[in-house]
Amino acid sequence: MNQQVTRETVDEPVRLTGMVKAAGCAAKLSPSILDSVLARLPKQADPNVLVGFETSDDAGVYQLSPDLALVQTVDFFTPIVDDPFTFGQIAATNALSDVYAMGGRPISALSIVGFPNSGRDVGILEGILRGGQAKMQEAGCTVVGGHSLGDDEIKFGYAVTGLINPKRILRNVGAQPGDRLILTKPLGTGVIATALKKGAAPKESVDAAIHSMCMLNRAAMEAVLPFELHAVTDVTGFSLLGHAREMAVGSQVSFVLDSSRIEFLPGALELVRKGFLPGGTKRNRDFIGGCVEFSDDVAADVRNLLFDPQTSGGLLICVAAKDDAQLQESLRAHGQSAQNLGEVVEKTHPLIQVRNQKE
Repeated sequence: MNQQVTRETVDEPVRLTGMVKAAGCAAKLSPSILDSVLARLPKQADPNVLVGFETSDDAGVYQLSPDLALVQTVDFFTPIVDDPFTFGQIAATNALSDVYAMGGRPISALSIVGFPNSGRDVGILEGILRGGQAKMQEAGCTVVGGHSLGDDEIKFGYAVTGLINPKRILRNVGAQPGDRLILTKPLGTGVIATALKKGAAPKESVDAAIHSMCMLNRAAMEAVLPFELHAVTDVTGFSLLGHAREMAVGSQVSFVLDSSRIEFLPGALELVRKGFLPGGTKRNRDFIGGCVEFSDDVAADVRNLLFDPQTSGGLLICVAAKDDAQLQESLRAHGQSAQNLGEVVEKTHPLIQVRNQKE
């Protein structure tokens, strides 16, 4: 279906990734810049705001009644793949992810489009919009409108609104010592996208990355909701370690991770060794690196991938130890990855320890 739409709407193949400086969530603003600016903004006073931008949560939550609240988020970025339909799907999946990470159900979305005003290649825009709408329909989320502007660099995404029970909000804080850390998607989309942009990504790697980025986090959330969850976030542009840092800081705990348990997309390690590192990797390392201690036996390529900016990544879950085994079983029954990365410990220095405990 994807290829048919592309052939019908685009006369000549165009490499979307060749039209932008950075791809997907690797194009995010540096976390150090964002943190410094947000910290200076005045605090808002509204008792209905249950979760606002003052924290590093995935979405905002606004209470409407004792049993109903809105969960709202916005996410858009530059092309991470060359096919317009597929890019639209990935952008939609990524935007929906924040609602799922909070435990919400997406119901409506507004599209955000930046596209060249030249009037050429309008079929590309149609393909992008079709791809996004198809994924929104899969999620049961209706696109009700949007906003566009002329931009030499293509950008696309959505503002998504969902519904949530205010008594059952999942946040990226609340992790407790003894919790187990579970990740639901492999890492490596950033390096694969960088190699694709330079025409050097193996087809197997690209196909695996697309499959991962187009997979809604809905099934993963449905699999884990019945268990005792203390904190949840989705892993995107700030990398696994960046989002782990936010979770650890907000929860006043520390993490111990086992690098040997982490799954990587096919070819990701090899591409790192060849030097295909997105700019976001360095920005993430510069911002987060002081919080992380690696044991000597954690290889350099693995370290780089833990700072790799992910697009439409998986959920990072802190679950009570008593529910760990059953939660992993439930994830696998729902067709999801269930990587047991390590555990939560009392707050110590360094904030995050990464070891290689492979036997």
